[in-house]
Amino acid sequence: MTSPARAAAFRALAAIASEQRDLPTALVESRQRLEDERDRSLASAIVQGTLRWQRACDYLIEQVSARPLPSIDREVLVILRLSLYQILHLDRVPSSAIVDDAVNLARAAGKKSATGFVNAVLRSTLRRRRTLPLPPRPADPRDRAAALLYLGITWSHPEWLVARWLDRVGFEAAERWVQFNNDAAPLTLAVNRLRSTRDDLMATLARDGIQSEKTPYAPHGLWVTAGNPLRQSSHELFLVQDEASQLVPAVVDAQPGERTLDLCAAPGGKTVIMSADMKDTGALVASDVRSRRMTLLRDTLRRAGCRHVHLVHVPAEGGLPFTSGFDRVLVDAPCSGLGTVRRDPDIKWRRQERDVAGFAERQLTLLHRAAGVVKPGGRLVYATCSSEPEENEMVVQRFLATQPVFRLLDLRRDGRGELAPVLDDHGMMRTLPFAHGLEAFFAAALQRAG
Repeated sequence: MTSPARAAAFRALAAIASEQRDLPTALVESRQRLEDERDRSLASAIVQGTLRWQRACDYLIEQVSARPLPSIDREVLVILRLSLYQILHLDRVPSSAIVDDAVNLARAAGKKSATGFVNAVLRSTLRRRRTLPLPPRPADPRDRAAALLYLGITWSHPEWLVARWLDRVGFEAAERWVQFNNDAAPLTLAVNRLRSTRDDLMATLARDGIQSEKTPYAPHGLWVTAGNPLRQSSHELFLVQDEASQLVPAVVDAQPGERTLDLCAAPGGKTVIMSADMKDTGALVASDVRSRRMTLLRDTLRRAGCRHVHLVHVPAEGGLPFTSGFDRVLVDAPCSGLGTVRRDPDIKWRRQERDVAGFAERQLTLLHRAAGVVKPGGRLVYATCSSEPEENEMVVQRFLATQPVFRLLDLRRDGRGELAPVLDDHGMMRTLPFAHGLEAFFAAALQRAG
């Protein structure tokens, strides 16, 4: 009988490979059929791990089978990928069981004629597992061609993306970057300061047998080191949120009694942090253009206990429906997501280099829309979870070139001490995997004259 976890992982990966589902949706749908928490955990680990190491697995499949990938049936390829990932990166399951399950998965998927092929590829890889034919680390990092093969194939990233990082930050930093992306991301919590403090939350979690430690940069974050807080009744005391994401509201620096707008607010984590910064006073408006995202946002804010947050569904184009200006406006712009590859490994396979320019155009349009509702003297914050300059500082530069009433604020002079370690030479927030051990996030503060 095939392991339920592997069968669920196959369904999820097949749906992703056929572009019928994205990673979060595929995981939710596949895990719903699993009753055992251990199976749900294993299925998630297999899916995410397979996506992290997909290019390395594909390279090995071609090398071992002597067949080009396009000639291999898509579902058979998915079975080989998830099985190779387990053989090479998971040591808690016997390899023989993984191979047997792979053959059974092929048979159950109606690929009976491919069972011998699947068995042969996996057993051949097992025999060669200590001498895998992956590109080695180049003896001379200045050998660009060898560096790209090593970073792209051995560390399983698209060549266009590692080429960008290699040229921008150098070999050593790019190597640390791809290694960071292939590590499993920790469960990171943001304390809901409307209901608790970081120390009190740590104590509450500890009473439930959940161990945690304080995040090094975000002043109100926790890393979960043991246990699962999502199964506890205290979930209204925190939100699941990346540490880098928790730093963006510090750039906004919302103050009690002010008027603040979170323009792209869903799912609501940054809104809750800003509500606490404002001590749940003044007026905080949370908006989004998608109705389903507004529902998610409403649920988040209700659970967090935000009382002075007003939800406004804004149109996708045209002017914003506000008649007076805001002291602070956050544009957490939809982006390529290339800064969150560690947590969302499917992004590196879904994105193409040409996508970056398209996101940048939409981001610039959104930033211009938001500029119209910033009051004189107010602050406009532009943020993304992208690693790429076209979506980050280049959008800011293009905006400032046509909006002379705004200027870039140097956050090094802003007095928010938690931001100091993650500010660049221009005073913009930029978290980097190889420098901070955080996902690649960006934020810049722009002030309107007056």
